[in-house]
Amino acid sequence: MHRKLTIAAAFAGFLLALVPAARAQQSGGFTTTAPNAILMDYASGSIIFQKAADQLIPPASMSKLMTLAVLFKALKDGKYKPEDEFKTSENAWRTGGAPSGTSAMFIPINTSTPISELIQGIIVQSGNDACITVAENMAGSVDKFATMMEAEARRIGLKKSTFRNPTGLHHPEHLMTARELTLLARYLIKEYPEYYKIFGQREFQYRKHKFYNRNPLLREENLGVDGMKTGHTKEAGYGIVVSSMNDGRRLIGVMAGLPNEKERKSETQRMLEWGAKSVSRAKLFNAGEAIGYARVWGGSDFYVPLGGEGDLEVILPKYPVNQKIRGEIVYEGPLKPPVRKGDQVAMFRVTSTAPGSSEPIAVSETPLYAEQDVDEASFVWRGVDSLLHLALRVVPSLRRTASP
Repeated sequence: MHRKLTIAAAFAGFLLALVPAARAQQSGGFTTTAPNAILMDYASGSIIFQKAADQLIPPASMSKLMTLAVLFKALKDGKYKPEDEFKTSENAWRTGGAPSGTSAMFIPINTSTPISELIQGIIVQSGNDACITVAENMAGSVDKFATMMEAEARRIGLKKSTFRNPTGLHHPEHLMTARELTLLARYLIKEYPEYYKIFGQREFQYRKHKFYNRNPLLREENLGVDGMKTGHTKEAGYGIVVSSMNDGRRLIGVMAGLPNEKERKSETQRMLEWGAKSVSRAKLFNAGEAIGYARVWGGSDFYVPLGGEGDLEVILPKYPVNQKIRGEIVYEGPLKPPVRKGDQVAMFRVTSTAPGSSEPIAVSETPLYAEQDVDEASFVWRGVDSLLHLALRVVPSLRRTASP
């Protein structure tokens, strides 16, 4: 059962901290023509802007990030080495190479290519032939590799994405969300830093071909963009997964469904520029302060106090000025004993909603931990507690709930 405990305070002081009085007259909320968009603070995972971020959409070549995730894991696990070679079949050449009329690395039939070059061909040139070559050599077929992609997606926490090929070429059941693309990008950056640097590579020479990275924002020096992947099909429109680093702070963003390359570049640039200057960090609770309580079913105590790891801080946009801020403790509950001090048992979620809107524009989540042990109660008391829970679905509040 998914439980939410809403923080009842008005958050007036918190809102003032986010919107300094000297800047209160500035307009501020970010808007975009992109049908689907999201912007994440990399370090905290906070979402500082979102628009239809949970809608399943055709991801085009942006889904090649999952192809790379499967390959990177195999390399990290020692199944392959970067210098190992994969052979390109006629199918890979015909359906993803020069005859396909799609983005290709132009690998000749039956040519063996080092994995390190295939990775560059996928990242820099978005080579469909390189993707199919990887799929066939790792799994035996495109279909079997797509199954591997979906399994890896679930393993790393992507719950909605479905894959039918390694290329992102259109298939009605090959779908992702902007949010899960962002989560995937964050995972790749954290888990495979040795390969992430390739996403910033501007050129790649393969045989007689010189390829230039399709990410146009790599050449915008002031943005600090160093990855990750563009995508385009007729059905998907123009999209991009982008990551930038400025003043020690990394942002990850996704734009999808735009009508052309020019608008993809300009809208993404606007979002990154806005994100770099229009967010604020605010401290809500001090280290050691009880933030709230979570229900424990059949425990020696009804509730366990919750605290953060150090000071509890959130990151949210400064604008719009009149945004509605809501805080809640979210956990799968009731919890079952034993609960040990230091166990992560809940999340503290703060959402920001623009005036007149019901969809949050920003979400900041911070882990909450048990502040004390709660052991299992006696058999008799567990029975009483079970009857209370099942029959009434409520338990009298024996402790205070959360207070900011």
